[in-house]
Amino acid sequence: MNFSELYHLSDYDNVLIVDANGITIFFDLADLNILQQLGLKPEEFLRKHVTSFYQDLSIEDSTLMRVLKTGESLWNMEQKLTSTNGFSYISKSSSFPIKKGDTIIGAIEFSKHYYQKQDMQKLEKFAENKIYRKNNTIYTIDNLVSESKVMQEVKNKIQKVSNTDSNVLIYGKTGTGKEIVAQAIHNLSIRYTQPFISINCAEIDTNLLEHILFGTEKDKVTATPDIIGLLEKANGGTIFLDEVNALDIKFQAKLLKVIEDNTIRRLGSKYDVHLNIRVIAATNENPDQLVEKKMLREDLYYRLSVFRLDLPLLTERKEDIEALTNYFIQFYNRHMQMKVEEMDVDVLNTFKDYLWPGNVRELKNAIETAYNNVNTKIISLNDIPSNIKNYSSKLLIINKPENNINLKDKVEEYEKSLIVLELRNTGGKLAESARRLGISKQLLKYKMEKYELR
Repeated sequence: MNFSELYHLSDYDNVLIVDANGITIFFDLADLNILQQLGLKPEEFLRKHVTSFYQDLSIEDSTLMRVLKTGESLWNMEQKLTSTNGFSYISKSSSFPIKKGDTIIGAIEFSKHYYQKQDMQKLEKFAENKIYRKNNTIYTIDNLVSESKVMQEVKNKIQKVSNTDSNVLIYGKTGTGKEIVAQAIHNLSIRYTQPFISINCAEIDTNLLEHILFGTEKDKVTATPDIIGLLEKANGGTIFLDEVNALDIKFQAKLLKVIEDNTIRRLGSKYDVHLNIRVIAATNENPDQLVEKKMLREDLYYRLSVFRLDLPLLTERKEDIEALTNYFIQFYNRHMQMKVEEMDVDVLNTFKDYLWPGNVRELKNAIETAYNNVNTKIISLNDIPSNIKNYSSKLLIINKPENNINLKDKVEEYEKSLIVLELRNTGGKLAESARRLGISKQLLKYKMEKYELR
């Protein structure tokens, strides 16, 4: 093999070596997800015949086996391969014999895999493997599992705003899927080939925030190196500012200027850098109230909320609970090396009664807890988190008539049941529940603690 041949092989990602009988003895893959798609672990890929991993690959069709038989090299061969678990892709490969004297002792193949949409069985596999493994995302709009009308309206809005370049403000309580929505917008837009940069503003020290977002210019005196800020890294793509209201009010003014001027200046620099970015921001508190409390600048709010998207609580989309549960069961079947077939109907009913203060994220965590507890192929009440299971029991106690109960206890039980009812009707919104009950929010919190409704 000469230098020019080696140069052309640099286009390939993967290397596979077999012995004279076609048994794999070495491999090096650019992406181990390839093995996961084949349904194999790395150790299972070795010491097996090269044709055993595919449904439709015969000894006659195998490029490696042809090289072993003929002793001649094969260049840039393309073929569609389907693994034993049904996953299909296009492989482009070049294969060469390995000789010891005149004897063929093995073969080496350099390959590259192409994942075309029409060859994919499940889009979520594509999404989990990072969109084109380039733009720093893992979610698409298909990860927003829903059957409810309210979520379908949200998805319709996402589709619509993705066709524009407007800034977006997402308002949603913890666990409602703000990051998924932001990535879905990016991946549906024309910016999908460019970076998606995400930052949680509440997790970064205010003193470091400007350095992280704007970057720094090299200082000859202190030998401070050049640092490219996250805003500059997102150039051409999207910057997602989660919990944007956590930014210091003074820094919000600097962010506003960046959005208005489309330029930044690294700390220590004398020159501006032009930006072409889309800003998506998110908050888990009502933006209108944040503006009233002076926690979010009004002018920044207007700049960010050119398009505002409010995400519903899980209790406002209870029709989605069963679909989400099945989705997470499929997810953990793939990721936890076990197989759960279904969920007991009592668990589903309990899930539908529960308030879900942590929303979809809490539901996902509840399913993961069940996977760590379940001993059969069916998830039961004993497998789910105790606070969810016990919540269902409390409802039964509230609705169950009791004998020999005094007036004070009876009144408290009735009061407790009214509070539970209103919390369920409002999806756990304390202010709205308090208004309906005709008491202050502070008093409602006190009574919830008294009756252990937290």
